[in-house]
Amino acid sequence: MMGLLGGVAATFAAGCGSDPIAPAPGAPTAPSGVSIPEIKEGEDVIAYVIRVKEKYDHEFYKAVIGAANDFKEGDEALGIAAADEPSRENARKLLANTKIGDLVDRPMLEDAVYDLVLKATDATALDGVRAWKMSELKSFLLEKTEDEIKAVMVGLPSDIIGMIVKLMSNDELIKVGQTVFNPLPGSNIGAKGYMGARIQPNSPTDDTNDILWQVMNGFAFAVGDVVLGNNPVSSEVASVHAIEEVLKDVLVTFKLEDTLPHCCLAHIDVQAEVEKQFPLSTALWFQSLGSTVDANATFDVTVEKMLNHAATRSGKYGLYFETGQGADATNGHGAGFDMVVHEARKYGFARALKKKVAEAQKAAGQPEAPWVHLNDVAGFIGPEVFRTKQQLVRCCLEDIVMGKLHGLPIGLDICSTLHMSVDLDDLDWCIDEIMPANPAYLMGLPTKNDPMLSYLTTAFQDHVRIREKHGFKVDDKMWAFFQELGVIDAMGKPTQYFGNVKYVYAKYVKAKDPADMRSVDEIMNAQETLDALDAVKARGVFIAEGHGANPWDLNPTLDKYIRDLVADGKKSILAELDPAFVATIPSAVKIWTGAKDRDDYILHPPTGEQLKDEAVRELETLRDTHAGKYDVQIMISEGLNAFSISDPGHVDKFLPALRAELEKAGYKVAPEHIVCTAGRVRAGYHAGEVLYGKLADTQSRRAIVHIIGERPGSEHRAFSVYMTNPKVEVWAQAGKVDHDITSVFAGLADTTYKDKDPVASAKQVVAQLKNL
Repeated sequence: MMGLLGGVAATFAAGCGSDPIAPAPGAPTAPSGVSIPEIKEGEDVIAYVIRVKEKYDHEFYKAVIGAANDFKEGDEALGIAAADEPSRENARKLLANTKIGDLVDRPMLEDAVYDLVLKATDATALDGVRAWKMSELKSFLLEKTEDEIKAVMVGLPSDIIGMIVKLMSNDELIKVGQTVFNPLPGSNIGAKGYMGARIQPNSPTDDTNDILWQVMNGFAFAVGDVVLGNNPVSSEVASVHAIEEVLKDVLVTFKLEDTLPHCCLAHIDVQAEVEKQFPLSTALWFQSLGSTVDANATFDVTVEKMLNHAATRSGKYGLYFETGQGADATNGHGAGFDMVVHEARKYGFARALKKKVAEAQKAAGQPEAPWVHLNDVAGFIGPEVFRTKQQLVRCCLEDIVMGKLHGLPIGLDICSTLHMSVDLDDLDWCIDEIMPANPAYLMGLPTKNDPMLSYLTTAFQDHVRIREKHGFKVDDKMWAFFQELGVIDAMGKPTQYFGNVKYVYAKYVKAKDPADMRSVDEIMNAQETLDALDAVKARGVFIAEGHGANPWDLNPTLDKYIRDLVADGKKSILAELDPAFVATIPSAVKIWTGAKDRDDYILHPPTGEQLKDEAVRELETLRDTHAGKYDVQIMISEGLNAFSISDPGHVDKFLPALRAELEKAGYKVAPEHIVCTAGRVRAGYHAGEVLYGKLADTQSRRAIVHIIGERPGSEHRAFSVYMTNPKVEVWAQAGKVDHDITSVFAGLADTTYKDKDPVASAKQVVAQLKNL
């Protein structure tokens, strides 16, 4: 997933919440939106807009193009989804009749990201297709060879690529996906017939042993050929460095450092600082990307910053990006155009940065072979973007084609939050529907349940099933390694060690220390090995050992456990804070947001971001009482899981520890605790504006420390702490405080406290607050 405050925090904050209840059978999918009841023969988008509005209306133009998209809730929230199927079909006909040049001349939005995208588009190739209608481009992409398509696609701006997929059926998208391939240099990753894996060894506590054992687990199933990519809980330099080192150590030990890169998905600035302080510790650099200047600001990213980072990537491994349909809109930067075109612009941003990496290599006297790829995190945000398995398939197919037409190796995170109408078995169906389009890679975890991010994605054994059912291959160099390792034989069939994580660990120990005279069997059965594996499991990190009836089946005991956790997550998402628990919070000041009920909160995230007028008045009274005496206000919201707040050993133990450590660090902590019903992360920002925005000392810093329930689904029922500490003059500007200046400490629970002590974790939170 997206790196913390380079992605995960912002994505969580924006996408907290979803749809545990499927729409009623027969209910209209889009009861309101863009109505296009009739069009004239041969009419295009521009002519239609002028006829209906009696002049060119750019907002209506964007809405008509948005109405051509397959229905998704995210477009509906922006008011640009088609009102009904006839309107959608008419929008598509209008778009099909429109010339490429006319669309290029009317960009959805012009900003620095768009300018870079256009600059990276081949002007000569674009001139060659400006007179084509979109219908002609569609026919060309479906009928021509890969070489012919590649000669044209370099001249297609991202907006055009985003629009052309609207005109294609799923089968037509698959056809293009089967035609165009952009393998990474010197590898088969992204080549036809190959389908790789990013091992995603996430830990709720950034424990390097958790990370190590999950990599061993992937290798045990002959999985992992694209990148070893961990999502960190903490973005502290020391923590990120420790993760980079353990991943690098695995690759160096197995002599794979020139075959497979490693990456810690922290913000790119943090990775750069790690490399500066600890040279050669990093390999591939990661960053989440947005589609507009404002969307990228949420990730603390600018065009200039990314170009500067790309200019330093002259070695073998360049840049890795993650994106996702709907992230821009849910972060408040929809700009009146649809999610598909937003997503395409991110790929255009990535294409431009890939060119910059090639320039950096050339300037350094190296071959121009930029190792740059991306993956779409489809489904991670929640049902405010889209809800169903059919929509998930559509989104993935659109993104595969858009990525390929941008010349990029594109992978997927075919995933679901626990509040979408998608379950574990649905994900298998989605994978099978998507695989014919041949994405470059998928995620890979021990089970479908991520132990840190609490969402559902692809497991190692899903890759085994995909290889068997769809005939996809692993990158040749890694396949040879897996054969040498001994988990598959010369024919590629599972050996007796297939799925045996202790065996792979023993081989790692032997490779790391050739002087170790113990046999592989002795290391496998050594008490220290068994204790290390048990400790990983005790921290709530799943390890898949062995398999069921087929090599691709999870062992039955673990399968049942994961399904029980998913069921608990579905229940947790609907839970509310028990009044009896709230009564135990010292000096609680109760406030609430505009969400009408739990369903409204889940389905419409903005309702949980703004406080009701009555709640604002409560805070104004508190502000007047404080008279500027305090610089920290603690706030508690149930977020997506009330149990993560009220479970014994959670906030009841953490809250006093946090207060004590804040005071010990010299902060003046308000004696009251704000308790917000149906609050999201941005509700904390609103509270800060009310409490601090009118203080006279505009240069002083004031903090909101917001304890909020995380997405459910892991055994931890974890909560996070969001910390925001700007100057009063920033709080005074409504809407100015946002995720880009907020830090988060995630994954807190009685089972995940540092050293099993809430005080130790509180110290970490306070240290992170100080760094703000």
